[in-house]
Amino acid sequence: MKTPTRIFHRFYEDESGHVDVGLASLVAGIGAVVLAIGAAGDSDVAIYIGGAVLGLGILVGGFIRHRSIDYDVYARLEKLEGKK
Repeated sequence: MKTPTRIFHRFYEDESGHVDVGLASLVAGIGAVVLAIGAAGDSDVAIYIGGAVLGLGILVGGFIRHRSIDYDVYARLEKLEGKK
């Protein structure tokens, strides 16, 4: 039987780069749920925390995607064009 750590590590190795972006999306999703719970329960603290986590997850997700995926694409394009 495989441990969850081995399964996660194997998934990370097989799908290089997708776990990083997915993790930030998961954090943003959790923030959205907390935001909705706070809005439904009229809890200002939950609204602020949920909104901050949601915004942070979206920003970090975009940054990670740009850093892990887009930089590789740009590097390959520059290599094809003969730039260093």
